[in-house]
Amino acid sequence: MKRRFEVIISLKEGLLDPQGKAVEGSLPMLGWDNVSHVRVGKHVEMTIEADSEEVARAQVEEIATRVLSNPVIEVFHIIAAEELPA
Repeated sequence: MKRRFEVIISLKEGLLDPQGKAVEGSLPMLGWDNVSHVRVGKHVEMTIEADSEEVARAQVEEIATRVLSNPVIEVFHIIAAEELPA
């Protein structure tokens, strides 16, 4: 079966996020002065073909750990999984 997954990768808490600060700094000039603590990350979608959701999720976790993220400074969360029609 094919399953679609979404992975969110973000910097660990406590690390500086220059992109997030740049976005946050520009928002008041555009009229949004009520926004704070902006963080910028990565959103990755993928489809995995595997015999079970557990096998597919394990592959996504390995891909996220070895390829998509830097475990020293980033964390990832698998936020969705849905079975796709054949």
